[in-house]
Amino acid sequence: MTHFGDLLGQIVGAVAWFTSGVLAGTLHFLTLRWNVRMLTPGGSLLLPAALQILRFALVAAALWAITRFIGPLALLITAVGLFAGRCVVLRLGAPQ
Repeated sequence: MTHFGDLLGQIVGAVAWFTSGVLAGTLHFLTLRWNVRMLTPGGSLLLPAALQILRFALVAAALWAITRFIGPLALLITAVGLFAGRCVVLRLGAPQ
């Protein structure tokens, strides 16, 4: 029974990391969409540039923390989730 419990724990952990990656990826790419819309009117470049740096910094910090404190397998699963989040945003289509 111990092996089944270990396997179940690993599966639950993998699903949790994947889900967190999907949520983070969806948020990341939705804010990219918002960032691009801020650039199109021809306004100031300071706010979109700051938002871009913040977006990258948050994702990099999250992935670094996962690698440092959890491990490379969780990083890989979360990264796959990030790309799945990108697919979710692309499926939403262009904003109206």
